[in-house]
Amino acid sequence: MTQQNRLLIPALRPLYSSAAPLAETWLRVIAGFALAMHGWPKIQDPMRAVGMVESIGFHPGWLWSPALAAGEFFGGLLLMFGLLTRFAAGATTVILLVTVYFHWVLKAEGYSGAELSLIWSGVTLFFVARGGGRFSVDRLIGREI
Repeated sequence: MTQQNRLLIPALRPLYSSAAPLAETWLRVIAGFALAMHGWPKIQDPMRAVGMVESIGFHPGWLWSPALAAGEFFGGLLLMFGLLTRFAAGATTVILLVTVYFHWVLKAEGYSGAELSLIWSGVTLFFVARGGGRFSVDRLIGREI
C-alpha cells in the first residue's frame, strides 16, 4: 500500500505537503523563542542560579550557572533561526532533561511538575533528529552538523 493510498482523502496530499515545512518551521521558531525568553533573565545575571545548579549536583556552580544561561538563551536563538540547529537542539534537550529530573525526582512533583519539560524536550529532540528544515539558516548556507 503506497502513501497515496493511505490517506482517507488523497486530494488533501498537496495541502499536507505544502503545510508540513511551514508547521515544522513554526514549531522550531516558537520553541527557540520560548527558550530564549526563558533564558533572558538568566543571561542578564548568569550567576543568579549558582545555588540552584549546585543544589542539584552541578559543581562548581560558577561554571554551570552561566552555562545554563547561555544554553537556554543562545541555544534558543540558534534554534529559532535554524543555525547550528542540531547542536542547539541537543544542548537544550540536555538542559530540559535535567529540568525533568529536577522537577520529577528532586522536587518530587512527579509528572505534573515535569510535564512542560517533557513536552519541550520532545520538541527539541525532534530537531536534533531532523535538523532545521527547509526554512532554516542551516539549509540556506547548505551546511548542517
